[in-house]
Amino acid sequence: MPQDRRASFTRHNSQDMRSSSAPGGVEHAMRVELDGMVKQAPSGPEQEMFAKEMDDFYRLFTRYLHEKKHIKPLNWEKVRGPKPEDVITYSKLEQKDLSGVAPLLSKLAVLKLNGGLGTTMGCVGPKSAIEVRDGQTFLDLTVQQVEHLNHISGADVPLILMNSFNTDSDTRKIVQKYNAHNVSIFTFNQSRYPRFKSDSNLPVAQSPEIKPGLWYPPGHGDLYESFANSGLLDQLIEDGKEWVFVSNVDNLGATVDPTILQHMADTGAEFVMEVTDKTKADIKGGTIVDYDGQVRLLEIAQVPKAHVDDFKRVKKFKIFNTNNIWINIKAIKRIVQSQKLDLDLIVNHKTTNDGTPVIQLETAVGAAIKHFSGAHGVNVPRSRFLPVKSTSDLFLVTSDLYLLENGQLRMNPKRTFKTVPVVKLGDHFKKVNDYLSRFKNPPQILELDHLTVTGDVCFSSDVALQGTVIIVANHGAHIDIPRGAILNDKVVSGDLRLLDH
Repeated sequence: MPQDRRASFTRHNSQDMRSSSAPGGVEHAMRVELDGMVKQAPSGPEQEMFAKEMDDFYRLFTRYLHEKKHIKPLNWEKVRGPKPEDVITYSKLEQKDLSGVAPLLSKLAVLKLNGGLGTTMGCVGPKSAIEVRDGQTFLDLTVQQVEHLNHISGADVPLILMNSFNTDSDTRKIVQKYNAHNVSIFTFNQSRYPRFKSDSNLPVAQSPEIKPGLWYPPGHGDLYESFANSGLLDQLIEDGKEWVFVSNVDNLGATVDPTILQHMADTGAEFVMEVTDKTKADIKGGTIVDYDGQVRLLEIAQVPKAHVDDFKRVKKFKIFNTNNIWINIKAIKRIVQSQKLDLDLIVNHKTTNDGTPVIQLETAVGAAIKHFSGAHGVNVPRSRFLPVKSTSDLFLVTSDLYLLENGQLRMNPKRTFKTVPVVKLGDHFKKVNDYLSRFKNPPQILELDHLTVTGDVCFSSDVALQGTVIIVANHGAHIDIPRGAILNDKVVSGDLRLLDH
């Protein structure tokens, strides 16, 4: 079967926004700037796609101006916890295995949000290309997962990657190595929008040329329109696909779940969001709420400053959004065509390298929950949320805490407690290369509860960490944890240098 089929880009008919603003206004000034950049783009399909992106950005920009002037802030008194029917407990669903949902798998597509770079972990290129387990990358593991689905079911579940302008070129080169795998891979790009100055409301960019700091991918809420604009949405409908499972590429727990897939088919829900119980580590995560009688996703950026602490309280808001989302494909097309997909705006204030205050307007994919029929959450086990955002997370997924099978990590049954240890690695471990240089091999942590490491610390081979372990090398000091050491409820500090022989 064809392996790396590039989705064609087509410009769908859209409302012409050029005549919608009066001359002399802020809207008109922005429109003039955008049109000027469109004229500079190479003629043909590339210019058409760029013009469509600028139209979509202009629509978002005019919404921002309108809401800034007319829309009242969120009324905290109307924010309630979700109704019982808005969040269903996973354990109450009829449990299924992959073989039991084989006919449904033939109607499913898997979509990974692949727009992020690995810069925060000190890596170059797409984050999905970082090695996370046994020399394999996020993308390697994802391909194995989907290939396993196809092998078990005999279906052709396609893997779709939504790239950004930051990751697209590298990703399209990387996927060539999967040509011999039993999985069809499609890619499409999310939009690129111009940052605009906070004072003048005009774009920083003066041409379509991609330069650092001038453009940004507008959040994963852009998925719906970019998916439709790419032509791939229509292709999936033509191929008989009914659902798409969306998740972040760096969430190693986000695998296709047969129980939720069956639930989608049985209930006819157009949108299901996986949520899980909140811990103190998740206090900033978005949550499902009832707002004025309507199910909504509430992000911390939308919360009035006076109520941020209230939002963070685990006892009041007990769940958070994992960003594992199941969506009816035809419903996406219907809602995009209606041009009523007004996702809640996230106004992100940034500063360019030269100190210019700028704004970028973003949206979240989960905010669309209010637009879909029968939309609700399913409270899933914590194992379905296993993101790798830092080297502390990397420490966990590379350890003996997890076993790897068919691209999927599952907790080692030898661990007595099914909770994940709390791990806090200091700045000396922040970048992946620095992290790797400080471990001869991953320590054994099956009995670990809590680990804190700060300062210049290195681990030799075959180290076991148990209970609560705190290791602190003060400024100027160095600590070597020797080969075969077993640290059980220990605090290690000072200066300790050892040579392995």
